[in-house]
Amino acid sequence: MSSRPRPIHEPRRDDCPWCGSKRLRTRLRAQDLRHRRPGTFVVDECRDCAHAFQNPRLTPEGLALYDVRDDRRSSRRGLRATARVMLPFPEPESWLDVGTGDAAFPVTAKELFTYTAFDGLDPTPRVERAKAAGRLDEAHLGHLTAPEVLARLRARYDVVSMLRHLEHTRDPREELAAALTVLRPGGHLLLELADPASASAAVLGKWWPAHDQPRHLHLIPLPNLRTELESRGCEIITVDRRTPHTPRDLATAVSRGMNRTRLSRAAPPATTLAAVLDHALAPLLRRTRFSNAYRVIARKSASKRTGGRPIGIPASPP
Repeated sequence: MSSRPRPIHEPRRDDCPWCGSKRLRTRLRAQDLRHRRPGTFVVDECRDCAHAFQNPRLTPEGLALYDVRDDRRSSRRGLRATARVMLPFPEPESWLDVGTGDAAFPVTAKELFTYTAFDGLDPTPRVERAKAAGRLDEAHLGHLTAPEVLARLRARYDVVSMLRHLEHTRDPREELAAALTVLRPGGHLLLELADPASASAAVLGKWWPAHDQPRHLHLIPLPNLRTELESRGCEIITVDRRTPHTPRDLATAVSRGMNRTRLSRAAPPATTLAAVLDHALAPLLRRTRFSNAYRVIARKSASKRTGGRPIGIPASPP
């Protein structure tokens, strides 16, 4: 007898995975805009803490079915700008880039931190190919929260970077706890996330890049992330809602919108024009509520105790 196929969705939840509140509202409904597979995804938002999350959430089998990958796409200029924010701190001996993919960020950062050993972690074989190509010193295949990974990497790194990574994880809190576990006392955590409070999210709706379903499982407001890090004993060093802005909102929205209509043939020139507008408006937008991302640098407590809850123990019901 053949076994019954496993469900691709978990049961729908009636509370917020971040604060436990039952005061939820539907933020948006969207289809898989990349692969055009059937099905509609719902993103709910907590009325109390503003955390947004996919509900019901895909199971691991569902994530595999939709080929959901943490595909970070940034220009070399943007990656270099991100790496530069760590220059005021002592040059790290070791740096782990989580969700590194093809290791584009470590390769760029190495130009500024020539004496730093850059390792990468990713759940796909791309990380091993990056190591074979000489783009990484060490490659770690898997998830940061896996017990065997944590045991191997515990307290090994001076810097851990997670760039546009937490949005794709099933449990961002557990991911943060794991990142602090592999950091040495006094080490730095470098985070970049899409900003769900961006005005672009309200204007563009389901066409906003960070609303991309089913790839984005969580959208974490800055106040929530800051409070979580502080509860774990971290010191917030810098918060930046300007320079992490990525000028691609209009181009992505136009491309996805037109490719789903009879106007698909006109999509390339329209997308090119939208991309020009994105870059032309970027200096202005990044100074307004239309900035679409934020960056946080946090320092782990220099004591052995990281503070907050033990790994795997959330503040609210899972």
